[in-house]
Amino acid sequence: MKRGNHMPGPGSPRPNSNGSPVEREVLIFPLLNMSQVDAGDNGFIKSVGDAKPIKKVKSGKNGTFCVILPTGRYSVIVQEPKGLYANLFDTKNNIFPVTVEKGKSTQIKVEITHQAVF
Repeated sequence: MKRGNHMPGPGSPRPNSNGSPVEREVLIFPLLNMSQVDAGDNGFIKSVGDAKPIKKVKSGKNGTFCVILPTGRYSVIVQEPKGLYANLFDTKNNIFPVTVEKGKSTQIKVEITHQAVF
């Protein structure tokens, strides 16, 4: 999990920066759709209604986290100081969808870009 401006450009201190690792609480929900939440600005979610996370895990200082889940489809949402954050959606508006298959590990990359300048 990384935050920062990942876009190259004039005045960028490090073109093609990979961002900086961050510690954050990561919430795993049953698959959520944008129609089920109250969306805010810049990837923030004001409310998930009655949805409850099925797992919570904190990323380490190096930004990594690991969680064991049963087979299924889930939404990965980050707890930022300003609120819940997700910036990845599929073509059906599912929020940061991740599919977990039996006996397989799934790697994802979470980039926190709400402070980036594009």
